[in-house]
Amino acid sequence: MFHYLDNAATTPVRPEAAQAALEAMTEGWGNPSSQYVLGRQAADRVKGWRGELAKALGCGPEELCFTSCGSESDNWAILGALEINRRKGRHIITTAVEHAAVLEPLKALERQGYEVTYLQPDHVGHIDPAQVTGALRPDTALVSMMLVNNELGTVLPVKETARALRGAGSSALLHCDAVQGFLKVPFTPAELGVDLLSVSGHKVHAPKGVGALYVRRGLKLPPLIRGGGQEKGLRSGTEATAQIAAFAAAARLGAASFREDTARMSALKAEVIRRLALEIPEASVLVPDGAPHILPISLPGYKSEVVVRFLSDRGVYLSSGSACHRGKPSHVFAALKLPKPVLDGALRVSFSYDTAREDVDALIEGLKAAKEALFTSLS
Repeated sequence: MFHYLDNAATTPVRPEAAQAALEAMTEGWGNPSSQYVLGRQAADRVKGWRGELAKALGCGPEELCFTSCGSESDNWAILGALEINRRKGRHIITTAVEHAAVLEPLKALERQGYEVTYLQPDHVGHIDPAQVTGALRPDTALVSMMLVNNELGTVLPVKETARALRGAGSSALLHCDAVQGFLKVPFTPAELGVDLLSVSGHKVHAPKGVGALYVRRGLKLPPLIRGGGQEKGLRSGTEATAQIAAFAAAARLGAASFREDTARMSALKAEVIRRLALEIPEASVLVPDGAPHILPISLPGYKSEVVVRFLSDRGVYLSSGSACHRGKPSHVFAALKLPKPVLDGALRVSFSYDTAREDVDALIEGLKAAKEALFTSLS
């Protein structure tokens, strides 16, 4: 038996989503572009699945394009927005705590002559909307700001940023990486005021290999892949019907139980904070507020990667930061300018709708054991 507390990295596939994928592969396996009955039936299913996902996200079905993942959605949004605003300018605003799927394409664009302003967060990862206003220039073509930070759980002021852009009369497009926000905090793209928004399936109990990009109605996004004309000609290639079916099922179920799920995760998060203060007072809670499913903590003086391995041996799985870092220091935690002992001991605990109180018990007992067993070698 194990205790999984790394749901910000990936989530287990819901049985209903797995069943939807199986049915798409074994019963409705026709090519949606084919004109005979099997193909038309598959096309109708894709249309229905698109509608289910759109309902969960709170947008129109025609505003959604399916992709392979959140990273693809982020890359497409950034490059497409800059193509749309190519005559506007070559200045971009983002934050220093974005996911690598945003930061890496921006670094590549800098090498091509674009100028990027990286907004620095406060000690809990928050960005002040006034920072966006202060960085805005006549040649700003794009602002990219995530909704929920994947390592801290901090909710960033996307709605306020959209309002600031409108108030300044800027024509810069606003992209939001909402991969960690979808089905975790309440929002719709229209409420946020964004032009483009990215989501991912495997963060909401669908399989890996599927995501989506919201494209505001009326925005003429350039095609990502040219070919057979699928996804309204914007992303050609035969639709991944099994993954799409699973994504739609997971989104539908997650939206239906959103209040109960987020309340449960909030309660578990509060319980970890309470028990840390009571039983491991040396531990630091780095961001106590924010999204309900992410809790960054630290055992100052203990190397986080060693603690992660120690807990793993006890069947408790969590992260020392984003899974995308592959052992490299986290740029997100570094941006908080934490003391080195706190930074070295940073851990990320993340919950799901199916996280149990027993998982919290195992975490606390594991951290207490780590503190005792590793103290001599790491203090």
